[in-house]
Amino acid sequence: MQLVERLEDLRSDRGAVVTIGVYDGVHLGHHAVLRLVRKLADASDLDAVCVTFDRHPAEVVRPESAPKLLTTTEQKLELLDATGYLDRCFVLHFDEERSREPAEEFVREVLVRGAAARIVVVGADFHFGRGRGGNVALLEQMGAELGFEVVGLGLQALPGGGPIYSSTRIRELLQAGDVVGAEELLGRPHEVRGRVQEGDKRGRELGFPTANLMVPTRICLPADGIYAGTFVGRDTVERATAISLGRRPTFYEHAEMSLLEAYVLDFDGDLYGDEVKVRFVARLRGEERFETVEALVEQMRRDVEDTRRVLGAERDSV
Repeated sequence: MQLVERLEDLRSDRGAVVTIGVYDGVHLGHHAVLRLVRKLADASDLDAVCVTFDRHPAEVVRPESAPKLLTTTEQKLELLDATGYLDRCFVLHFDEERSREPAEEFVREVLVRGAAARIVVVGADFHFGRGRGGNVALLEQMGAELGFEVVGLGLQALPGGGPIYSSTRIRELLQAGDVVGAEELLGRPHEVRGRVQEGDKRGRELGFPTANLMVPTRICLPADGIYAGTFVGRDTVERATAISLGRRPTFYEHAEMSLLEAYVLDFDGDLYGDEVKVRFVARLRGEERFETVEALVEQMRRDVEDTRRVLGAERDSV
């Protein structure tokens, strides 16, 4: 997949099947859409193109209720590329000026002049332009005038009438601590990325040195609790990890925000300053306050063993 940096470089002489959307999480429902884009492109000798955004538009038009993101832009582009369905992708900068752009001008600028769209594939509930004035009906009307077809898709669901694939549903599952359910819709464990920062070294004092991750505030984290997962550092090796996400009530009566700490099993190395990835595989328990440090340490030992057991069962099931 070619990442195009300028809109004017997006078009090709033969035209394209274009899909446009936030594509947050690049979950399995998105995969189904992109697979259709590839199929339509191959059938009509067109390019397969995705136009996405550098942030969720809600961060600009209604920041007080904007959803947390499942992926950073960098991560989203990696996932889009990994599908193997796209020829080119363009990340549209979304700001106040763009939010005030009339829907009709957006179509002409981005889809027609920019992407040379011949077929546009979007969700049936897709809205765009000033005041969310653009929708599938407007696309169909303009497509008849400007020479492109429109395919409006409903939400995809798991086979057999299972849950709907949607970024909103995945966020709900994560907020409930259901990382297994989120993985079922994502097609992979939920991953967050961040820089390892120096903490209070309390984990090391207890015999469990942890990597404290500074995760961007706009990224969606699961509910507070203890999780089994994996850790990928700069050496790209994926290692078993016991994850603590919470406010450490045994030591602090009040904490302003949750802290993500990763205890990488069977590893002894310097991680400070590294950009790393943490993947959530299973929730072990909720966060608890212990009456003594000794009781906490004993529970941490059990958490580590539970992590080994859960991840061992995961490997055995593959």
